[in-house]
Amino acid sequence: MKPVPATILLVEDNVAHAALVFRTLEEYDFDVKIVHVSDGESALDYLFRRGMFAGRTEHDLPCVILLDLRLPRVDGLEVLRQIKSNERLKKIPVVIMTTSSAERDVSEAYERHANSYLVKPVDFARFSRMMEGMSEYWLKWNYFAGV
Repeated sequence: MKPVPATILLVEDNVAHAALVFRTLEEYDFDVKIVHVSDGESALDYLFRRGMFAGRTEHDLPCVILLDLRLPRVDGLEVLRQIKSNERLKKIPVVIMTTSSAERDVSEAYERHANSYLVKPVDFARFSRMMEGMSEYWLKWNYFAGV
């Protein structure tokens, strides 16, 4: 029986950035299922199984969430706050992936219990290396207790 691929929830409104994430994960052949949503409200709908995601099974949760900060409808910091304040979701690692290196953003993300904060490089080769390292850590080396 083939193992079930790990699910990654990618919350990214920039289509080019999302495509880079898909491309990089495919290039390094990680056995993952990527669920991509482009705004914070859709991310919360997915996690709380409402709206178009109401039929999703409770146990089909991501093993890691890649979360942009600047999102339409509900911003990334609010999504992070709701995830980490929910008993069922708070164990899921949340990796902030954003273009902002502002000290305030970094500080607020960690105050809301982000598990990692990565600043997206503009160069594709550097972005690809960052994604490879992030994926190696969170998908292969990190033990995850599940939710």
